[in-house]
Amino acid sequence: MKQKNLLNLALTISLPLACATAQAAAMTVDSLDGPVTRNEIQSFVDFAQGLQPGASNVDNEWAQGRSGENLKAMALVYDIAPSQPLLDKMVSFCDALLSERNDILPAPAGQRVIWTGRIDPVWPNKPDVSPIQTGGEQGDPVGHLGSCARQILKTTAVYNQKVAGGDPFHFGATYLQRAKTYLSQADKTVDQHILKSLIKLTDGNRMYFAANAPYKAGLPVPWNQQMMFGYGFLNLAQAHELLKDDPARVKRYDQILQANLDWFLQSGLTRYTDKAGHPAYDWGYTMPDTSGEDNSHGSLDTAGLYRLYQSGRYGLKAAQLAPIANTVLDVMRLGDRHYAGRLNGTTGAGNSKDTNYLRSGYLFTALFQPSAYYTMMSDAGIQDGSNASRIDAFSRFLAVKAARAAGGKQK
Repeated sequence: MKQKNLLNLALTISLPLACATAQAAAMTVDSLDGPVTRNEIQSFVDFAQGLQPGASNVDNEWAQGRSGENLKAMALVYDIAPSQPLLDKMVSFCDALLSERNDILPAPAGQRVIWTGRIDPVWPNKPDVSPIQTGGEQGDPVGHLGSCARQILKTTAVYNQKVAGGDPFHFGATYLQRAKTYLSQADKTVDQHILKSLIKLTDGNRMYFAANAPYKAGLPVPWNQQMMFGYGFLNLAQAHELLKDDPARVKRYDQILQANLDWFLQSGLTRYTDKAGHPAYDWGYTMPDTSGEDNSHGSLDTAGLYRLYQSGRYGLKAAQLAPIANTVLDVMRLGDRHYAGRLNGTTGAGNSKDTNYLRSGYLFTALFQPSAYYTMMSDAGIQDGSNASRIDAFSRFLAVKAARAAGGKQK
């Protein structure tokens, strides 16, 4: 199949025929109901063409920063409707990401000795602080590389084609070569930093920070950072499974993810009946706390849980995630586009401050509580006939809309 035909073929197969022409640089919501439209997809693809990768991971640019969110959004939409322009944009981001890693980037911006006493394969978020520290944010760049590899590996038609943007960093001339590079280099970060020095798997593969780690030394990894590491492990497991090259590694990543999901569900949650008579959840930032997590981290945790659910790999059921939707609507929602700063309905400062919008990680739970769908989307700025401005919210709306049109695909 020729590259120029991949987009048209994907859209023809995946989307309805009767759609308006997309407007460049505006993400368009045609409707909340029905299948995802060509116009909605094309508006996202056009919008994505104007995105540029960050020059470093300073201030977590490749984690919860703009570049990290952009890559996650592109992968979500590519899963709905594969297209050559979107794949090439993801590849350009992953090329930039890998080229900025500490052990690859030339001095003085790279080749820095970090807290381990080595020039580790990491992406410092505060490179000018001594010693240079690392934490859960290292999971996201690994996950992005694994995600790019996974998207290429499932698109067999492009394997032997040369990458459209060339090979400026010598990561591999063809798409398949590029995917293998992303995968091997992501594994390198896991092997030579994350599992070697940063976290220790004790007590049945549960994630703890190492005894000499810069943050929470010897203590359980907070749930939001577990979701970052989990994003990496999941995408790497899926990519290796597609490549069929390392079943032992796939098994190891899956075992880590299963153990920590079970830990969260069995010990991390406070279960209760909310004021509307519905089952609801509360949880804390990290074990042993089981209450009071803030709105921001709760959204990240929810997005991570949905990834595990959507993968179908870890036995997570829709009924286990529905209480999060109840928590959002019955407990956190204080009014139209007004949400408490914590999962328990209270509000504080910083990450616990109330918001005038719904954070996008919670949108996934509309699949498990259909009556919440329209309220959640409206509170996230997604309305019929509107132009969306938040790429994270728009991509997650498309993912939920596509799943609803396909019958929910609830496991």
